[in-house]
Amino acid sequence: MRRLRIILELGWVPAALVAAACARQPRGTNPMPIPSLSVQVGACATPGRDGRIGAAPRLERADRDLNGDGIAEAIVVDRSMCTAEGNCYWNVFTMPAAGSGECARFAGSLDGSALEPLPATGEDRMVDVRSYWNAYKGRLYLHTYRFQRGGYRLVETLACKRADDDKLECADTEH
Repeated sequence: MRRLRIILELGWVPAALVAAACARQPRGTNPMPIPSLSVQVGACATPGRDGRIGAAPRLERADRDLNGDGIAEAIVVDRSMCTAEGNCYWNVFTMPAAGSGECARFAGSLDGSALEPLPATGEDRMVDVRSYWNAYKGRLYLHTYRFQRGGYRLVETLACKRADDDKLECADTEH
């Protein structure tokens, strides 16, 4: 009886070791930290100096009139902070009319590899903006930003992937 008990007890040890060796361990992820903002949304700010800007910036401008008032909003990206996938932080500033004495105001940072103005508008007639965030293995996230309470806010994120026929398949696609 004692011998049977020892065999049974020892029999569990190799089985447990095999099970542990075959068990899939969860892989840790190394999330990329999001650079902090140098100024709050809605505050007076200087395009090219404020927003998400690195220590040694390589600045590019992509100014657009986002509210139809004839004055282009300043959109500044620091290419030194873009990821290997081409994702960047696009800093948006509302610009005052010439001679108004007002300051440029930081309207938020839009994250993605590309930006697309949408037909819908938020407050102050500012157009909604969609950004494309490249993830991994052909996957991407579509972020929709809406201008609310003085700045652009993320209001929707949609997970998508590129299909074999190069079409974009998204989570809410019905077919």
